[in-house]
Formats: sequence, C-alpha cells, structure tokens
Amino acid sequence: MSQRYQRSGLAAACVTLLAGCSGNGAGLDQGGRPLPPGGNGVGALTADFDSIQQHVFTPICSVCHAGASAPQGLKLDGVNSFALLVGVPSSEQPAVQRVSPGDPDRSYLVQKLEGHAAVGAQMPFGGPPLPAATIAVIRQWITDGALRSAAVAPPAAFSVTAVAPAMHEILFAPPSRIVVEFSQELDRTRIDASSVRLELVAAHGTALPPALPVMLTVPAGDLRALLIEPATPLADGLYRIFVRAQPATGLSSIGGARLGSSDASAGDTLVGEFRLAVQP
Repeated sequence: MSQRYQRSGLAAACVTLLAGCSGNGAGLDQGGRPLPPGGNGVGALTADFDSIQQHVFTPICSVCHAGASAPQGLKLDGVNSFALLVGVPSSEQPAVQRVSPGDPDRSYLVQKLEGHAAVGAQMPFGGPPLPAATIAVIRQWITDGALRSAAVAPPAAFSVTAVAPAMHEILFAPPSRIVVEFSQELDRTRIDASSVRLELVAAHGTALPPALPVMLTVPAGDLRALLIEPATPLADGLYRIFVRAQPATGLSSIGGARLGSSDASAGDTLVGEFRLAVQP
C-alpha cells in the first residue's frame, strides 16, 4: 500500500471522525446528557473514575480522543485515559496538569469542559457542552484526589499494561511525551537516566547510537505511570522504548518486582515501538 493511499485513507477516516465530534449526539440523550453504559438508562454517574469512564470518556470523548489521531495524543479510551490524564502536563499548557488531584480549578480537563481554557475550544468539540451536573461530578472526583477506582486488585505480576503511543502506532506529529503504565506502583528511588532507553532505529533494523536523551518523571497522582519526555523534538523514523530490568539495577515496583527481560544480554525489556512520519 502506498504512503499516498495510506494518507488518503487516514484523511477519510478523520472526516468521519470529525463528523462524530461535531454534535451528532453520540453518547448523549435528547437533552445532551451522557448516556450510561449501553444507553439503556440504567445506572447513574458517580464521582469515581470507572463511572466517569463509562458514562463520559468512553461514549463521548473517545469518539475523537482515540487512536493515532487523538488530539494532543490524549486517548480517552478505557485502556489509556487514567495514565494520560492524572498528573500529566497538558500539551497545550504544560504548566497546567490535565488532571491535578485535589484541584479541579487547576485541572485542564475541567477548564476545557467548562470552556475557559487558555487555548482552544470548549470540549466536546463541536457538540453540546456537558451538563453542569456532569461536570460537577468530574470536579468532585478530582477534589477527592482523582483516584483510580479500586474495584479490582492490581495483578500480582509486575507488567506493562499500556503504552502511548501504542505498539506499532504511526504518528503524524512528534509526541511531547511517551507514557508507560505499569500494573503496580513504581519504586521512584530506582528511576534514573539508565532506566529507559529510547532508540531511533536505522533502516536495516539496528539502533543508531547513542540512545536519545529523555527526562523521566512519575506523576504524583499516578504512581504506576512513567512519563518519558524526549529532550529534543523527535524527527521522522522508527523508535523503540526499552526499560532496564537487570537484577541489581533498573526499574522495579515498590515491592521490588521486576519486568521479565526480552533482551537478556542488555538486561532490557522492549515495551514500545512507534513510527513518526511527519514529512509527506
């Protein structure tokens, strides 16, 4: 498939996606209120993350905020939304977190939903604003600490549960950060410059040394997430992300668990791969 054909298909998909973002009522009742899961009127929106995901993010926001074309790389599907929201700086206003636990007024998500953010239009884009009562529930969740719903205990095994950009994803704009979400909270004392390796891969499949410099942080509101920010904007190419998992050094959970290694010689585990194709 030619690159021109791929881009044409992407453009057509974006037109369809934008039509869904421009007020077609998907996920809303006749009064513009979020429908509960299944749209059958059963259940009520409550101030916890799972409920907000099921009633708001999934049926309304993820119409646009999904896949490689998600605005500002913000995917609001059930797999990625928590890791990309809580404690993560906004791409448009880096001094403001998307969700600042305990502080809804300083949360970019609330500013966008209420329509007074410093950049861009009110969300949902092109559609009716969320009802004040719905925004109040989201505000309450943030006021209460923007906690992850704890209905299911974290897995016993320490593993990667989500990566954004996703494995083998093709991006058409440089990502401001890469987010790796783990199944357990991270031991922040073990995170240093050697914890992650971001490689630009040559055409013949080998890395172009040296590894690219990155800044690593763990947001206070989500101790399972590792934010990887390239020190300089990325150029076109294929990128791979490795996490160091050697027994004596490297990243681990707060309980000391480590990732299984897929590269025994280097002691590193491949957790992500994406291609950046900005140029036509």
